[in-house]
Amino acid sequence: MTLETGTEKKTDAELAEEALVPMPLVRGELPRWAPWVILVAALVVVGGILAAAGNFSIALTLVLGAVVYAVATYAISRGVEGGRKATDRVVTIVVTTAFLIALVPLISVLVTVIENGLARFDGAFFTNSMRGVIGEGGGGYHAIIGTLIVTAFAAIISIPVGILTAVYLVEYGKGSKLARSITFFVDVMTGIPSIVAGLFAFAFFALFAGPGIRFGFGGSVALCILMIPVVVRSTEEMLKIVPNELREAAFALGTPKWRTILKVVIPTSVAGIASGVTLAIARVIGETAPLLIIAGLTVGLNVNPFSGRMTTLPVFAYNSYAAPGVPREPFIDRAWTSALVLILIVLILNLLARLVAKLFAPKTR
Repeated sequence: MTLETGTEKKTDAELAEEALVPMPLVRGELPRWAPWVILVAALVVVGGILAAAGNFSIALTLVLGAVVYAVATYAISRGVEGGRKATDRVVTIVVTTAFLIALVPLISVLVTVIENGLARFDGAFFTNSMRGVIGEGGGGYHAIIGTLIVTAFAAIISIPVGILTAVYLVEYGKGSKLARSITFFVDVMTGIPSIVAGLFAFAFFALFAGPGIRFGFGGSVALCILMIPVVVRSTEEMLKIVPNELREAAFALGTPKWRTILKVVIPTSVAGIASGVTLAIARVIGETAPLLIIAGLTVGLNVNPFSGRMTTLPVFAYNSYAAPGVPREPFIDRAWTSALVLILIVLILNLLARLVAKLFAPKTR
């Protein structure tokens, strides 16, 4: 059988072969390298125009280049791929640009702290305190130990209380008046200013020891007020996303509810719980105002949180920067190094949280 089309004759085999050729679903597709070429071209054009006008600056070039890049990408993609794909590309550009803008202050802070903090990032800073030091020399050893002790006591108190509260809210108190009241007060505590937590701890302990009370454990109590709501909220959300099928499977095997929570629910959500706890610790480890009120300031080492003033890294950095001695430069250098050490401690805590989550998370194989 043959089919005549104009002056050509096509056989059955030719017609079948043409039918097997897939029809394109879109008008076309830009190559992978096209967005990068458009981006470079947009930056070059914008930079050249600004340079010719005598107003060249890197920030302005990036901003205007991003606008030109988005417009050019939309126009080219619409002509080649259609309006739907062009809109998708523009939205991707907007989201990526917003992400990069959010990274700018973070990178700026990190670069500034590292650049200035390396001046005193030496062995003396980690082995010496400020006792007997007036100008150069000395270090933040007493502040590092104070930070670890105060934060450790705050974590010891806050983590069990926060996790158990979240377990009650999710597993036992669904819809009850007590659960709703706890949720309300947790929300209120989340927005409490840190200075209020310090004043509360100071007023509470002043009732028993007088208005001159200053000690490290009081600082831990003040930090607990700030830390518990974060632990409760993060743990509660992680427990809610555990599938109910896991609980029902354990109940079907006759497992008690407390054991189901301990062996199934918490191990399943341990990665999120560890991240939430780390977030809570990072939230309080840099607090200054409450610790200035209740923990005080000292130039020497104090390892007893229940007696005497105790200095932490945020307080040490603040005091070094706000009330420097003469000469001023050594105090400023110690303040920047304190900030750098504080960032490193938070980084180490995040790595430990990821390690804990990886070790204790349920195995899928």
